Amino acid sequence: MKLIIAIVNDDDAPIITDSLRDAGFSVTKLSSSGGFLKLGNTTLISGVEDEKVKDLINIIEREGRSRTQIAPVTPSFFEALQAPVEVTVGGATVFVLDVDQFVKL
Repeated sequence: MKLIIAIVNDDDAPIITDSLRDAGFSVTKLSSSGGFLKLGNTTLISGVEDEKVKDLINIIEREGRSRTQIAPVTPSFFEALQAPVEVTVGGATVFVLDVDQFVKL
């Protein structure tokens, strides 16, 4: 058994979560933030059998494609010199961890 931890963009989280549930995966959703410009993220957690890991990752990859968008820059002392920047959003960071024991009560 594996524990999958996937950090995805907030905009992608609903469709990824729905697609995972439609495919029969149980998933827990946690709000999180971080990264460049502190854009909103969602952390998804799921326990899956070893042979289902690739299926789960394929769904996340299909529904959470990376893309570019214009993001505002945090104001600072040199505010007049700053302009919005193009950043890459979407995609996912996925961790696959071994599970020693799984108990569902």
